Amino acid sequence: MAWDEWEKLKADAARRSTTHMRLNQLPADPGGGGGADLVVDQDDLGAVGHEAFVLYGELRRTTDIAGAGADKAGAGSTTQSAAVLKSHGFEMGGALETTVEVWTSQAKSVLQACAHISNHLDFSKKLHAEQDARIAAVLQGPDGSAESVSELDKYFK
Repeated sequence: MAWDEWEKLKADAARRSTTHMRLNQLPADPGGGGGADLVVDQDDLGAVGHEAFVLYGELRRTTDIAGAGADKAGAGSTTQSAAVLKSHGFEMGGALETTVEVWTSQAKSVLQACAHISNHLDFSKKLHAEQDARIAAVLQGPDGSAESVSELDKYFK
């Protein structure tokens, strides 16, 4: 391909397509917010928080392999098995001991995450309900009902 031919192809391509920036947004709506109010169902927060609480309880009850079948010293059956295997020279004993330690650490992390989710969502539900009540008391229409978002939108124009 000759240089002149390359330049002609580039010029033709430039004429055919226009390059422009397009923002990722909805088209402008001169009429306001479209009439739909923002609705958040606080029950969803409570339901997820409750499920996290239930999961926490189940995990706490079923994931403790270090303490399951504990003897008088507090060592669980898996830990006891690891000790017996190690005492007889089996490398499997050390590996089993490491497995119990890693499992216990990870189970505690998951339990902490479930507790955090449960507590946070319960707190969020309560906080949002309180904030909604305060806002509703301030933003009332002439008839005492809640002010719509489309009506509020007029104040920002």
